[in-house]
Amino acid sequence: MQLKKLGWSDFFEAGRSGLKDNDLTPARIIRQLKKIFWVHDGSHEYQAVLAGKFYKKAETPLDLPAVGDWVGVRGDKDADQVMIREILPRKSQFIRKAVLANTRPQVIAANIDTAFIMNGLDRDFNLRRIERYLSLTYESGAMPVIILNKTDICDDVDSAVEQVESIAFGVDVIALSVKRREGIKQLSTYFKSGQTVAFIGSSGVGKSTLVNLLMGEEVMEIREVRENDQRGRHTTTHRELFLLPGGAMIIDTPGLRELQLWGSDEMLTDSFTDIDALSGSCRFSDCQHDREPDCAVKQAVENGELDPERYESYLKLKRELAYLDERQDEFVRRESKRQSKVMSKMIRRMNDKRDKPGI
Repeated sequence: MQLKKLGWSDFFEAGRSGLKDNDLTPARIIRQLKKIFWVHDGSHEYQAVLAGKFYKKAETPLDLPAVGDWVGVRGDKDADQVMIREILPRKSQFIRKAVLANTRPQVIAANIDTAFIMNGLDRDFNLRRIERYLSLTYESGAMPVIILNKTDICDDVDSAVEQVESIAFGVDVIALSVKRREGIKQLSTYFKSGQTVAFIGSSGVGKSTLVNLLMGEEVMEIREVRENDQRGRHTTTHRELFLLPGGAMIIDTPGLRELQLWGSDEMLTDSFTDIDALSGSCRFSDCQHDREPDCAVKQAVENGELDPERYESYLKLKRELAYLDERQDEFVRRESKRQSKVMSKMIRRMNDKRDKPGI
């Protein structure tokens, strides 16, 4: 297998040439279980561990490798184990705020070309959640495609598709039934050789089932959806990259029960293009579309031109991002203070040693 079949391109070649040590072997991370990684260099798969410098210098999880990353490795290939020495620059990264963390990001997948945002046409169907997924996907640099699964249990598929299209301008919306294997061929256009597609969505929407179907074998464990709430348990417990028979790659991710934003409020521009267009007619150029007078966005809501629920969703996401920004600033202040204390202690120890006789 060649590197190009794993998604290698001129972008990564340029990143490789910029490394201090360009004698490292390029490889792509295809699986991760806690601190153990598996990488593929185009001809062989190896188990890999991180060089110690990552744990010493990494300021946030963004500085650590994730599934989909291209890395530079070195080690004993005969023993099927190598060490990850460098991470090449990413062309895209799907990030959310880590669960239970105040200001810590979490990379869901790296270097993806297309993100399949999967929703079920059952109780999982939620336009507000789709808006959230779209915002994160646009921020990631990947192209979003919305997959509506379970057409076999939906009475009005056309209506559901229209509702999604009304909030996802210019985004492909595909309705299918994985259970009945209907509509799967519509996805073939996204699976070109060297392209990477990530499957993102809640538990129970059919991600792992679709992955198995596309792979032609059962590579992911599947559990039944609960009858009482149509929700699934986390079948996928780790992220893994698979190579499809046709040469494309897919990354299955654990079901995301909680999806908090990570980024600035600019990330809402692409997912709320209708509101962004209206904002140009607001009285104030920095209008927040909340309490300001002569707001074109609020006027559109009053006139029935803009869905009130979509407007409220937009405000909610803006408030969430503003709170995150505030917490990030607080984290930077705390971290700076902590680093200052550490440095002061080191200086005192050095001075104490210098003052002792015989040293």
